[in-house]
Amino acid sequence: DWSSDVCSSDLAARVREEGGWFREVGLEPRFFCGGGWYTDAAVVEAVADLGYIDCTALAWRPSYLGADEAWVELSQPAWVRLPSGRDILTVPTTHSFGMLAKAITKPLPHLVHMHFHDYELLDRRRAAAISAVLRALALRRRPLALGEVSSAVETTWAEVARGAGA
Repeated sequence: DWSSDVCSSDLAARVREEGGWFREVGLEPRFFCGGGWYTDAAVVEAVADLGYIDCTALAWRPSYLGADEAWVELSQPAWVRLPSGRDILTVPTTHSFGMLAKAITKPLPHLVHMHFHDYELLDRRRAAAISAVLRALALRRRPLALGEVSSAVETTWAEVARGAGA
């Protein structure tokens, strides 16, 4: 459970533990997205320890987060200088599936990074809708290779962290 009710250091330890498990079973994840979009400095430092690209940042504030819950706000990919002095590539989510479906015919930002959940693909109608929105997006935006995204702007943790404890 990813929430502010759990100690930040416990969450960071969980990220490291699960990252270690992936490696033990022969998997090499490259990306990380915090559950419920929650993140804080300790969690992102753990993500950096594992060498992941962080996709937890959002271009909007989730309405369900409490006033004091930590999250990261970015509108475009960025190299974020962490409190430890290390940099981590952060690729923010700019749209949920529903947001992009509503906005697909309107002006879009340069980079569009849509999220959806794996379980949504189990519903045939939802999967078809996601596929249609992605096909429409492909007509409007060219997919980027990670190398193209890595030329992102530079910023600091203090400039992107939001909420108490961020």
